[in-house]
Amino acid sequence: MNLSAELKQRAETGNPLRVALIGAGKFGSMYLAQARFTEGIQLVGVADLHFEHARNALLRVGWPAEQIQPAQTSQEINDLASSGRVALTESSEELIRAEVDVVVESTGSPGAATKHALCAIDSGRHVVLVTVEADVLVGPILSKRAKQAGVVYSMAYGDQPALICELVDWARTCGFEVAAAGKGTKHLDRYPYSTPDTVFQNYGFTPEQVRSGGFNAKMYNSFLDGTKSAIEMAAVANGTGLKPQTGGLRFPPVSVDRLADVLKPESDGGILTHSGTVEVVASTNRDGSSLGQDLRWGVYVTFKAPNDYVKACFGQYGLLRDQTGQYASLYRPHHLIGLELGISVASAGLRQEPTGSPKTFLADVAACAKRDLKAGEVLDGEGGYTVFGKLVPAPESLSAEFLPIGLASEATVVHPVSKDQFLTYADVKLPADSAVAQLRRDLENEFRHG
Repeated sequence: MNLSAELKQRAETGNPLRVALIGAGKFGSMYLAQARFTEGIQLVGVADLHFEHARNALLRVGWPAEQIQPAQTSQEINDLASSGRVALTESSEELIRAEVDVVVESTGSPGAATKHALCAIDSGRHVVLVTVEADVLVGPILSKRAKQAGVVYSMAYGDQPALICELVDWARTCGFEVAAAGKGTKHLDRYPYSTPDTVFQNYGFTPEQVRSGGFNAKMYNSFLDGTKSAIEMAAVANGTGLKPQTGGLRFPPVSVDRLADVLKPESDGGILTHSGTVEVVASTNRDGSSLGQDLRWGVYVTFKAPNDYVKACFGQYGLLRDQTGQYASLYRPHHLIGLELGISVASAGLRQEPTGSPKTFLADVAACAKRDLKAGEVLDGEGGYTVFGKLVPAPESLSAEFLPIGLASEATVVHPVSKDQFLTYADVKLPADSAVAQLRRDLENEFRHG
């Protein structure tokens, strides 16, 4: 609350929050669309590997062409900002070192995102990390370094993990015990084996829609094969302290009116092995038929009344409850991705508060084989043809030396791995110059011995 008033005050005093965006894809473009209408925000510059890609993104969402100018150095970026223009650059480092308050990292690449986050932290900039893959891979290390540097490291509001963390925080601040929290998605049993060749058919897109839409097949496939759900729930677990269930996500088909009936512990008639966990609900039945009121685009939390008085209040105020009336749910049916990202920018820049950040390492996402893999094959990572990601408790992952999904791109298989088998570090050879792999090892050593 009051963020808009604080931003307005910054605008009136001629001291807007100065924002840098790295990565002008879908999420970044959606933020650009709203940034130009947000009082108290100044977009200093956009960095992208391809100058024209960034320029086209700005033009597509409505920025005037005359306001966009190329720049190569941080000084050139500062000069453009002083005249109210937006710098475009292919150098993320130069943009980070310009006079900016908040860096939004939206590349989608775990390696690049880690590099950018570290550069921003070392430069004294707050970081809003849209690239949740990096957060799950090395987020606790990044969060620790940000705290030591006196800056904020934050999840991205508008993306589901931050919105789920908000619901969990709401429930706990009200004094409720959280039974479960998570999101909805489209899921059928065959989806973990989906590839970029089958993804759009599974989504129900026509060939004409695919040809005209500029869709990223690997990105969409990551959502469909369950990898993105595992990544997002790992981020929520590490940011809230909710502990994953053994065996990973189950994707139970649940309509919004039955969230409290299903997402409670087995001991109370639900499906959870324990209270205080994460789960993703499917938006259709297992045969593909409709559930009615599904939660495909939304987020939820289920929570427990501590006594009969509160239980009665649940009923008096019309909450969605289980059959006993003891458990209730709250849900949000939609999320607006980058259109809502300004909440994170304002929270970090004005209040030095993250909209969710990892506090520990309770959950990991391990790579599983989509098919039988042969020695010599090169893995193609998240959303590809070779592996999908599965949520596992972090202690299990550390003990078994599971290969994180964030390192499963360009790793070479060194001996055969069967379909559905978890890959381990011993099963692959990582690229020799992988700095992010070393940082990940630092994280593992800290929590293995800590």
